[in-house]
Parts: sequence; C-alpha cells; structure tokens
Amino acid sequence: MDSMTALLDRSRAAGAFILRSVLSPPWAMRIEDDAPLTLLVLTQGRAWIVPDDGDPVEVAPGDMALLRGPGHRYTVADDPASPIDVVIDPAQNPTLRPGVDWHYLTEVGVRTWGNDPEGATEMLTGTYQVRGEVSDTLLGMLPPVALVRADGGSAALVRVLSDEISRDLPGQEVVLDRLLDLLLIGAIRSWFADPEHQNGWSRAQADPVVGPALRLLQADPARPWTLAALAAAVNVSRATFARRFAELVGQPPMAYLTEWRLKTAADLLRDPGRTLASIADAVGYSTPFALSAAFRRERGESPRDYRARVAGA
Repeated sequence: MDSMTALLDRSRAAGAFILRSVLSPPWAMRIEDDAPLTLLVLTQGRAWIVPDDGDPVEVAPGDMALLRGPGHRYTVADDPASPIDVVIDPAQNPTLRPGVDWHYLTEVGVRTWGNDPEGATEMLTGTYQVRGEVSDTLLGMLPPVALVRADGGSAALVRVLSDEISRDLPGQEVVLDRLLDLLLIGAIRSWFADPEHQNGWSRAQADPVVGPALRLLQADPARPWTLAALAAAVNVSRATFARRFAELVGQPPMAYLTEWRLKTAADLLRDPGRTLASIADAVGYSTPFALSAAFRRERGESPRDYRARVAGA
C-alpha cells in the first residue's frame, strides 16, 4: 500500500450531507458549517468561491473544489460582489436574508434546493461532517481552497452522482456516500499530480529511500520497528536514513511512527465495537494501558474520553 492509498483509504463518508443547488443570479451562500472537508462540483453555469482568508477563485463547469475546514469559512456566489442570501450553520441549517425566497425544489428532485428550478447555475456539494472521516494528515496537506480544473476524467462519475441525488430509494445514503468518496479520491489524486502542488510529503513518498519506509510503517504499524530495522529494510545506514527521513518528512522516523499509530488508534476508536485491547494490538502497543498513556501524553486526553467526545459530536 503506498502512502497516498493509506491516507485515502481512511476517507469514508458516513451519512454525508449531499445537495444539488439550482440557481439564477444574483445569488450568494455564506458557508459557516465548519465541516472538515467539502467537495463542490459545478455542473453548469459560473460561480466564485470567496474564502475569508484568501482571494476569490472562479469556478467553471466541470471544475471540482476541495474546501477544507474547520476554521476556514467562505462564500459561494455568482459574483464576489453579490449580497449574501443565505448563511449555512454547522447543523447545515439555512438562515435566509429577509425578503429572500430559497426553498427545496421538489419538482427537480429530492436533495435539491435553490432560488429557481430553471436556474442556469447548478452545483453539487458533498460535506464530510465528522473529523475522522478524512485523514487529518491528508487535510493538513490541502490548502483552504483546492481547485481541480475540469479534465473530463470525473465527468461520468459526476453524472452518476447527479442522477442519484434525485432518487430516494432504500440504501440511497450509502450509494451517495460511496460516490462522494470516489469523487474525492479522484479530485485529490488530480490535485497532487500537478507539479505545482508537490510538497514535502509528496517528495518524501516519491523518494527511493523514504518512500518505501513510509509504506512499511503505514502498512504494518504494529510491528516493533526500530531505526536499525527500517534502515536495513531500505538498504542504507542508520545515520543516512535518519537524516534523509527527517529532512523530507519533517520529523524523525520514530516520532512519525508514534504519530501514525495514534492517528490510526483515533480512527479505530470511532468504531464502538472495537475494544481498547484490540486497538492497542493493531497499532503496536503491548497493553491497553500503554496505548492509553501514549494517547494521553500526545493528544491530551484518554482514549475513553476521546471516544466519548467524538461519539457525541
């Protein structure tokens, strides 16, 4: 498993908020939901994304935008100067400006809303609402707004999602979640394939020494890795390996391993069926107590408190 696969494999929507918007100008939506990640696909018309902490970004038909939160709020509009019609809060509830008439457009299909069923602009949005549905490591590598220009590669999948949004069949949420996951994977792969978007992590996974080491650690975090074992596995000296790993990844190999183990443990804690003992075994800690001590030391709370907190989020 390569490093990108390991990160993308953790990106699993569960009851994602998925919506089609159909609009006629002027229009503007203020997004304050603080979701970890939103995928926006413009299927027709034109739009602008106006982040609070960046410059406006124009979106064309077929473009996909990855919008990272929380803490990065933004407005989507037909024009950066358009007055805000609606504000979306963390519960995905809309607050309309007085005099504005947006509503659910049942004549177009379920999960569809806007200001005009014949509107010239149409977009699809899918929101990952819970931390842990997307890897924190992956989120940390994305800018607040990552625009992936249309290249035709995702067009067929976008059409399928657009069709499925308007249906209301048994198991529909699962179908929409998996389609959203596929679109997200495609968008992220396209983003990082652009040489302009390469970063230290991208260079690390492509490195002939550090890349294989990362894959070993991510594929088998439970193994009792040592610096010597990792260096031997990639056929370099311990000093060379440690220096090269730290230069490219930004931290020593054993610190990275601890971080990866605890991130994996945090994801597993979201499954109420997993015992702390089974999680400790899966991520390389000899006892639940050892995992609890490391988790509290690095993350500031016990595994039990973390599990209770995310269950109530």
